[in-house]
Amino acid sequence: MQILLVEDDRRISSFVIKGLEELGHQVILAESAEAAREWTNVESLDIVVLDIMLPGIDGIQFTKMLRYRKNHIPILIISALGEIDDKVEALDSGADDYLVKPFSFKELVSRIKALVRRENYKMTANEGSIAIRDLKVDLDRYEVHKGDQPVDLSPKEFKLFKFLIENRNKTLSRTAILQAVWGIDFDNNTNVVDVYVSYLRGKIDDGADISLIKTVKGVGYMLKTD
Repeated sequence: MQILLVEDDRRISSFVIKGLEELGHQVILAESAEAAREWTNVESLDIVVLDIMLPGIDGIQFTKMLRYRKNHIPILIISALGEIDDKVEALDSGADDYLVKPFSFKELVSRIKALVRRENYKMTANEGSIAIRDLKVDLDRYEVHKGDQPVDLSPKEFKLFKFLIENRNKTLSRTAILQAVWGIDFDNNTNVVDVYVSYLRGKIDDGADISLIKTVKGVGYMLKTD
């Protein structure tokens, strides 16, 4: 599991990181919302664990910003502010759960697992068949239809399209795509991703005014469905 921890108290962050890494999770630490922003834009994260009292942009503002940008990643607020009004404000801003400091590590892990499990269920409950604009994609049968007409995708094109669908509205680096679709865990200067995205666009965007797959300059691609 990949977890973004946004916490400026190093005593807490070191305690949380040590425990989560011992359980085999990958933790990215950001000590401000500004530092966290680039990770939410680029990396495919499982969850954000977020303090409220941060320098600059606070946790509530950061949560609102993510939700305004249609980023639906699970957000767990951890805060020393334990009043009901504080919890209500955080949840109303778009957070998924709220844990008051001090907390037990076991409870933190339990809350994280519950939120990620719930998000994964939401993503997979209707994944067998999904509609995107005028496309109907059957992920089990490896079939794509544009209106009533079948779209002929090669196995690799479909695998690329499926990966983009599973991570829709997230910016994916070329390296992440290479690893998921081709099993290459480093960018060896190949342009195979760009070539296959071009093939895919030519088939799924036929007749459309706006491309479904957005190029994120200097980073990679995003399947934009919002």
